[in-house]
Amino acid sequence: MTEEIADPKTKKEKYRKEKPWDTDDIDHWKIDPFRPEDNPYPLVEESSFATLFPKYKENYLKEIWPHVTKSLERLGIACVLNLVEGSMTVKTTRKTYDPYAILKARDLIKLLARSVPLPQAVKVLDDGVACDIIKIGNTVRNKERFVKRRQRLIGPNGSTLKAIELLTQCYIMVQGNTVSAMGHYKGLKEVRRVVNDCMKNIHPIYNIKELMIKRELAKDPKLKDESWDRFLPHFKKKNVKRQKKTIVKKKEYTPFPPPQPQSKIDLQLASGEYFLKAPEKAAREMEKKKEKQRENTLKRKVEREKAFIPPVEDIPKKKKRKA
Repeated sequence: MTEEIADPKTKKEKYRKEKPWDTDDIDHWKIDPFRPEDNPYPLVEESSFATLFPKYKENYLKEIWPHVTKSLERLGIACVLNLVEGSMTVKTTRKTYDPYAILKARDLIKLLARSVPLPQAVKVLDDGVACDIIKIGNTVRNKERFVKRRQRLIGPNGSTLKAIELLTQCYIMVQGNTVSAMGHYKGLKEVRRVVNDCMKNIHPIYNIKELMIKRELAKDPKLKDESWDRFLPHFKKKNVKRQKKTIVKKKEYTPFPPPQPQSKIDLQLASGEYFLKAPEKAAREMEKKKEKQRENTLKRKVEREKAFIPPVEDIPKKKKRKA
């Protein structure tokens, strides 16, 4: 009895037994597909989800709806397209064997409503593929600023969006006030972070650089248990001074047109010059000309005399002798 208390190993290994079936080649994280044999009994309650779709998607949904019905029939899910209300509904049936299939079907109709094409949206029904619909409409109040930041996420010819898709292994669709993403949960988390940062005025290129570095670091097995903070870039925020826009005050609206400007003859009539004879007009013009000449000669004389003014010299102070 005393030997058992003294040796802690025997106490720990008392109930531990060898497991010859548990070898290193077994993947404990593998998720086996859910088959009809796993759940032979029907579901007790009926579950249903509905979502609205925009008017411009009506023709496209009418065309693809037979394919949607066919793909959902494999999982035992019924679907209804209501063109009067503008809604899509999915619900479980007696043939539904997978309880999680209804949530996958809900994601499918959500993606179709957000303009994701059917061949891509159907992939959400597979195991290991999830979707995330990110709302970006309420992040920026100014409409022009919102459009610019959304365009920044797409990039020139969609290059920025393509780079994010390659790094996160996700499908991304920017439509209106939402961003739809499809892929693995880990990738969706990165997509949401990049999209939210972009709408907060952080350029996607910074996150793309970080993701590229992380991808290279993941290849090195030595850095598996170490912190990657020393390798990741740290960008400082810079407040760029912008020119202030000059606010032009709008003139008050008046229904009356502005007064007509006076012609040369009207001005001569007002001053009385119009009634003068030709020699008198010439004499007045000559007098004005001479007056201008006098002013110019005085200015030139002042400029010439400036050269003869002696400059002010600094007189050095005499040092006092010490007694």
